[in-house]
Amino acid sequence: MTTIVSFLFVLGVLIFVHELGHFLAARRLGVRVLTFSLGFGPKILKFTRGDTEYCVSAIPLGGYVKMAGESPDDPRSGAPDEFLSKTKWERFQVLIMGPVMNIVLAVVVLAVVLAQGAEVPAYEDQPPVIGAVKMKSAAERGGIQVGDRILTVAGDAVPTWKDLAIAVGTRADRTVAVTLDRNGRTMSLDVKPAAAGRFEIGDLGVLPDTSPIAQKVDPQDPAARGGMKAGDVIYAVNGTRVMFPTDLKEAIAAHPGETIDVEVRRAGAPQHLSITPDKRPTGGWIGITIVEATRSFKPGPFEAVRLSVVQNATSGVMIFKILGGLFTGSTSVRQLQGPVGIAQLSGESAEAGFVHLLNLMAVISLNLGLLNLMPVPVLDGGHILIMALEGVARRDFSMAVKEKMLLAGFVVLMMLMVTVIYNDLTRITWIERLMPWRN
Repeated sequence: MTTIVSFLFVLGVLIFVHELGHFLAARRLGVRVLTFSLGFGPKILKFTRGDTEYCVSAIPLGGYVKMAGESPDDPRSGAPDEFLSKTKWERFQVLIMGPVMNIVLAVVVLAVVLAQGAEVPAYEDQPPVIGAVKMKSAAERGGIQVGDRILTVAGDAVPTWKDLAIAVGTRADRTVAVTLDRNGRTMSLDVKPAAAGRFEIGDLGVLPDTSPIAQKVDPQDPAARGGMKAGDVIYAVNGTRVMFPTDLKEAIAAHPGETIDVEVRRAGAPQHLSITPDKRPTGGWIGITIVEATRSFKPGPFEAVRLSVVQNATSGVMIFKILGGLFTGSTSVRQLQGPVGIAQLSGESAEAGFVHLLNLMAVISLNLGLLNLMPVPVLDGGHILIMALEGVARRDFSMAVKEKMLLAGFVVLMMLMVTVIYNDLTRITWIERLMPWRN
């Protein structure tokens, strides 16, 4: 139920804002709006105010604003309040305002999210210097070593770990050129990131040079008896490097009742401690509270807006790169998501908290705004393209020509819809089991 409610909330807000953009622009320019609908199909709730019927329809996967004289097929009187009676510039304003409103919504919502502040991993904004390479990973096969600093991925500069994750994440199962600095020498390696997780995100298998921290040490428990103190940076267990709190917990849990060698860094100096974990139902336990090195992030209102604009601009560039990658083959269609995938993410985000749901809404709103600007007939960008071509040709195209262009756009959208729905279904475990070619 949480998934359905959160999905309808997110989708409803995005559709309402998008159609509101068209509606307000049309009304401002004197275009008569006949219908403002959230959803398609049979109308389940409606009322009329002035010339406009406002309604909620049965199929919640979209919405529309119906304007007088919007299509050459519509009955036309030539009245000045009909859509096609307006100039191309005025029609452009009506068409563009839907996507613009979604982009504005993305900026506003993300600014609200950023203004809440957060604790983020300290390594995210640090240069991607390799602290560890996972066994049998793409990085190990490609020849990446501990101490290497990655400079570029497929020609894109990656100054931070966050940038590296973005550059690699969109290139699962695609061989890419990785440029790195090794002991002052620049070199290039061909690496094929693995597809990780249900969304098949590209993963090199490298970890930053970071370590968990003992935030609190219970005085009567094994860690304290072994000499551990609050603030110790835990570097290794039995000679095996630990990077994150989960690594440390697994290493300790694997040795209940056995003495282990724990290497810590205290005031920058290494020390080796002998600790014998107690036996617990979940495995070994030494009585410490573990935290990851983080930095506090709490911008003011104006800074939150500025950061939101910057992040949305960066995300927008990435979206266009992904779209371009679909045509060049550098991005897998497996990373596309449809309504089922969005519904799953909505439910998971809602369970994590309302701020997480707002963050997801901002991401989807930006995608919706930019994708609607694509020059594909049926989309807003497609209608703008047709008007632009008519302007270049200095004549309006015939209905037959427009119908062919719209049909081509419809076919493209249907192919895309089939692809994303297939992707969504393969991420549902019990459905994937029914697909023998996926097993």
